[in-house]
Amino acid sequence: MTLEQALHYIHAVCWKGSIPGLDRINALLDKLDHPERACKFVHVAGTNGKGSTCAMLASIFQAAGYKTGLYTSPYILRFNERIQVNGQQIPDEAICELTEYIKPFADSIFEQPTEFEMVTALGFEYFKREKCDIVICEVGMGGEFDATNVILPPEAAVLCNIGLDHTEVLGDTLEKIAATKSGIIKPGCDAVIYREQPSVEAVFEARCKQVGARLHKADFDSIRLESHGLSGQVFSCGRFQHLKLPLLGEHQLHNAAVVLAAVDALKSRGWNLTDEAVRTGLETVQWPGRFQLMREKPLFIVDGGHNPQCIEALVKNIDDYLQGKELTVLTGVLGDKDYHCMYKNVAPYAKEFITITPANPRAMQASDLAAYLRGFGKPATACDVVEDGVKLAIEHAGENGVVLCYGSLYMIGDIDAALKKLS
Repeated sequence: MTLEQALHYIHAVCWKGSIPGLDRINALLDKLDHPERACKFVHVAGTNGKGSTCAMLASIFQAAGYKTGLYTSPYILRFNERIQVNGQQIPDEAICELTEYIKPFADSIFEQPTEFEMVTALGFEYFKREKCDIVICEVGMGGEFDATNVILPPEAAVLCNIGLDHTEVLGDTLEKIAATKSGIIKPGCDAVIYREQPSVEAVFEARCKQVGARLHKADFDSIRLESHGLSGQVFSCGRFQHLKLPLLGEHQLHNAAVVLAAVDALKSRGWNLTDEAVRTGLETVQWPGRFQLMREKPLFIVDGGHNPQCIEALVKNIDDYLQGKELTVLTGVLGDKDYHCMYKNVAPYAKEFITITPANPRAMQASDLAAYLRGFGKPATACDVVEDGVKLAIEHAGENGVVLCYGSLYMIGDIDAALKKLS
């Protein structure tokens, strides 16, 4: 089986999106002799920040000398990003071999698994074969009925920032969404939570009491920002002074505080996570597509934000890092997102919009988005080809301007390819 054949099979498996329920993934893993039971996990759920939190935790464990698996979604540039060991993406040949191994089992169960279930099974089998000491595992959507929640009680269940997203599946209030996500908290594990409004925290507290899990709350009060720029930021939190973090934005300091609380919880369980490993792990973490500087002259910044809280963080970053600069906004969006929310607060900073169509069947056409954006009183130009949009945005921004590219993670791979071609 070639890589093209393997990815075609994975992407084409009766694509149904994310269908809550564990029957299919359990049946498939049973056929595979439950590879997930060979691994220890840190399980990370939430609406926003879970990918960054996973990346920081994985970087710290790796710095501490542990063989560390990392499972995340979606990918930015290539599928292999979703499954990593010690920062190295799963090789093409391993994807081919594992897909060929899993395919007959997937074809034999009572109902074809979804794409996400297939990838989850592939990741678990890979981590087992690689003999990982720990796997940092990001929930796909929700928590309780997400395919990743077939794992045994994790070392820690980490709950990141909760917001209103996927409300048609997870519920229409923060409390309902929190209840679904709290399903990753299992008997005997430690639970670490992002600080939320009291009614949301009460949901997690009740779940911990119900299953006998120890609850740890991140310490936001002790966060002190010391300096920041487009190359990173320096902050203190709790007993840690002068920590360096390349990820930008105040919200990343909150994510880092969650990580530090998780480190303390995991140390209490016997994991040897030294202060030096914490410093090194945070300083060297990489997590692309989140207010990331891709190019200078003009500044070209990419951000995958697409829901209300992400946009709130984006606006804060514009104020903190790009104050007084007019922005040429390069953007594309999926048609099923709340795109009015995505643009109404950014539009005042934009001198113009240039629209593209993300490579996704749910994408809104660039011409339709441009027509909508003109309603904010700013010029908007639609480009049929991503590379043309990137080139036009750079030309319009000028050497001393700023291109801000945001709207969908699904377009960042094409943006990156276009930038490399232009350079």
